[in-house]
Amino acid sequence: MPTLPDRGPRPPERRFTPGAVMKRRVAPVRVEAAIHPVVVLAAVAAGAGLLTWFAAGRSKRLGLSPAGDSSEGRRYSPRGSAVTASAAQRLNHASSMLAASVLFDSGLEHYRGQFFNRAMYTPVIVSSITLASSLHGAGDTDPGSSRVRHTAQALAGLTGLIGFGFHAYNVGKREGGYSLQNLFYSAPIGAPMALTLAGLLGIVAERVRDADPDEPRLGGKPAGRMLALATAGMLAGTTLEAGLLHFRGAFQNPAMFVPVTLPPLAAALLVRAAGKSEGASQVGAKWGMWAVSAMGIGGVAFHAYGVARMMGGFDNWRQNLIDGPPLPAPPSFSGVALGGLAALELLEHRPLRL
Repeated sequence: MPTLPDRGPRPPERRFTPGAVMKRRVAPVRVEAAIHPVVVLAAVAAGAGLLTWFAAGRSKRLGLSPAGDSSEGRRYSPRGSAVTASAAQRLNHASSMLAASVLFDSGLEHYRGQFFNRAMYTPVIVSSITLASSLHGAGDTDPGSSRVRHTAQALAGLTGLIGFGFHAYNVGKREGGYSLQNLFYSAPIGAPMALTLAGLLGIVAERVRDADPDEPRLGGKPAGRMLALATAGMLAGTTLEAGLLHFRGAFQNPAMFVPVTLPPLAAALLVRAAGKSEGASQVGAKWGMWAVSAMGIGGVAFHAYGVARMMGGFDNWRQNLIDGPPLPAPPSFSGVALGGLAALELLEHRPLRL
């Protein structure tokens, strides 16, 4: 019976030739960064946000007086100015909440993917810029829009659309294409659109702040109605994304039905509110928006409970926060609901000329 060395061809023997120079094999040197790349990414994102914050305050368009005089010599009522300023600030708060949700959610999800594609750094940086821009706008009570804030929000909207294309491509190229299995366990196809929604709400905030306070309009139509219909569509899209992931979880907790039932009802109330006469009371729709906003905050607690139920709970937070229910995702509902409240505020306003 042949022994182990006799099996198969033998490697050629190396013979030493006099005068030959022996080459010494050196193992490749691996250089490890002294600072973790995620720390560098966080520093870049924070720096970009701070630059946006300071630049936004220096880009206000001049030409409107504190009293609200327009180029046509008309004067707007103080109440009208207060309503548009309040609605614009609420829209900025909505954009801030959505941008913060994207910042932490994309950070966790892309960290789990080890930032395999360098483009995965983009939403972290852009959402930081959007968050800083929206927070700056939330404290701005002066008329007139900011060019820097407007540009930052437009960048967020475009980035979200590109991210949606990347995620849709990644789902489609997997074996089986657009099957439920791939939609469940590949890159969440609808997640990047939250950044687009944050950008849209931020853009609308700048348009409302720069509009006629007595008759704010968007695209030539009443701003309140247009924003109410747009927010209803945003709630429907966010519900689809939550419904897909909760369906993956087999709705094992009855509370998982709330994000797929309450937001559509609130969206229907918004559509109904948009059809009412100008200045009509919107109490029912307001209750619906506040309920959705509270649901988004409460969803964080439910997701935290889901993380705690995993093996090791929060003692094993490094793994469970990544693999468990995403804690930053539910507040996206709250952000959209704040946009709905801004729309209702504009709908209830009755034009009054002085």
